[in-house]
Amino acid sequence: MKKFKKIIVNGTAISIIHQHNSEFISLTNMTSNFKNGSGLVEKWITTKNTLEYLSIWESINNADFNYPEFGVIERLSGVNIFSMSAGQWIKRTKAIGLIVSPGRYGGTFAHKDIVFHFAMWLSPEFQIYLIKEFQRLKIEESDRLKLDWNLQRTLSKINYHIHTDAIKQNLIPKEISGKESAIVYASEADVLNMALFGKTAAQWRSEKSNLEGNIRDHATIEQLVVLTNLESINAVFIHQGLSQQNRLIKLNKIAIDQICILIEHKITERIK
Repeated sequence: MKKFKKIIVNGTAISIIHQHNSEFISLTNMTSNFKNGSGLVEKWITTKNTLEYLSIWESINNADFNYPEFGVIERLSGVNIFSMSAGQWIKRTKAIGLIVSPGRYGGTFAHKDIVFHFAMWLSPEFQIYLIKEFQRLKIEESDRLKLDWNLQRTLSKINYHIHTDAIKQNLIPKEISGKESAIVYASEADVLNMALFGKTAAQWRSEKSNLEGNIRDHATIEQLVVLTNLESINAVFIHQGLSQQNRLIKLNKIAIDQICILIEHKITERIK
């Protein structure tokens, strides 16, 4: 199984896995705080309405769905002694919308479309909270991905306009003086801060006490791109045994060069 993620819905921890290029949510976890929870998944999948819904979902998403076998199941579903488990459904119909995983962290998982159907069957209120929490997770993941830039992507995607003079004044780092380069900073993070922003995190907080967050929270896209590069380069310098003072001088020059490249690219973009 793939790596788990979790969401909390009304105090219930629910696992999510990535499988078949999609996300599958634990039906087993969803029932944990309901009465007779352990048998609810099997009870749900035995109902005629559920089987009809699952067959429609499979017909849309699964080219290998076993329609003849579903016909047999459908005819039997009205009989009192009829029973069906998730494992039987998968085996008999070659279904892909459900997954049964053995082991301590296993259970029955379902594609999110099917999960919302099951949640409605459990409780309309629970379904609403589940959808809201799942949407929150997707927004949070999307926000994290927006920060996952590299230099090439950023150069091609930056599309807002800023004046050349303003760029030069606000973005190009100042060159570190000899006195500044001799200071030993408390952390490697502040070496990077000095190289790029010309000040430590503490100095920034002292100057910007009216702002929330830290120095990096208020960085521009260009600065964040260069900062990512500086982190990798600094790691190489450390392995090479360079002193902190020498690394700071080199990183500062690299920061200046890379910001200038971004500025040059911006001018080119505006001319086009």
